Amino acid sequence: MNRTRRTEATGDPELVHRLSRRNMLGVAAGATAAALLGAAAPAATAAAAAAPGQGKGHGRPVLPPGRLGIQLYSLRDKVATLGFAAVFAELRKYGYDEVEFAGYEQGAAGPITLAQLKRLTRDHGLRPIGSHVGYYSSDPAAYTFAQNLDRVLDDAAALGLPHIGTASGPWRYGSTVDGWKRCAEEFNRFGAAARKRGMKFYQHNHSEEFSFASDRPDVRLYDVLLAETDPDLVHLEMDIFWAYVGQYRYSVRPDGTPAPFDPLDYVLDQPDRYPLFHVKDGDRDDSAVPYGYRMTDVGDGDIDYRRFISAVNRTRHGRGGHHWQTERDNPVDSLSFARRSSAHLHSLREKRD
Repeated sequence: MNRTRRTEATGDPELVHRLSRRNMLGVAAGATAAALLGAAAPAATAAAAAAPGQGKGHGRPVLPPGRLGIQLYSLRDKVATLGFAAVFAELRKYGYDEVEFAGYEQGAAGPITLAQLKRLTRDHGLRPIGSHVGYYSSDPAAYTFAQNLDRVLDDAAALGLPHIGTASGPWRYGSTVDGWKRCAEEFNRFGAAARKRGMKFYQHNHSEEFSFASDRPDVRLYDVLLAETDPDLVHLEMDIFWAYVGQYRYSVRPDGTPAPFDPLDYVLDQPDRYPLFHVKDGDRDDSAVPYGYRMTDVGDGDIDYRRFISAVNRTRHGRGGHHWQTERDNPVDSLSFARRSSAHLHSLREKRD
């Protein structure tokens, strides 16, 4: 059984999420977009009314101005049916400033050039902040960092991306310390090539990066990644939801000894390594085996984003050094998710001492 079918059969949503990113975003006919957006217009109006200036408390907004983005994977259904232009128009109404790609066309809905895509983001007042690309493949022609680094960087440069990264974990050579060191060497090479183009290479985590090495059960693999990559060349995009799932799953070593950690501490220890974040929420639930959380719209879950973002804001580059991308893997209504998540984050206010 291949990896995709095995994952679907076992019902592992984290692996399904990672694998399904390969079949990504696209563009559709404008006539269809105009027809379908009629139903979405009231939601946009509501978002505009609910966003900046309202909410919890009367202090300074927690969310830094101009720094709210969205991972377009969350809106892949609407991009495929409405097209990029219609989706971008809605996102701007909802108060978004940036978009992060996970693929540049959908295929079935028709092609779009990188020049057209760049122009669409600009025309709708959005900044393309980054993109997810595969790490490696057994196919030498695959669109991945390992197989076609120059092409990946050429496309990122054509879009004007300041960041280019992967949502693939460093599992290419297994789960040993040496295996992750080998991956770190490759990440350093990708980072050096990106830096020559004026971009930052980054890696986006899931929960399993916080597990322990198979040959050294006292060593957390995420710590190997941090130690073996050059901080000037390899940056991190913390998916905050998956980091808290990692905390739930891997706060005890295989031998039963405690190994607690707080995802926020990783950021506060090296804030300059985390230019990007995925803002994803979840309800804490012990029955949600094995992850301990059920994914929700941002604001409906138990992750304290006022605490998290406020703490990051107080670091050296603070409010100007980080970008916050909302995401939900499989929202019930993706435009509603985007609107409600933006409204919640814009409503958060700093606590007054």
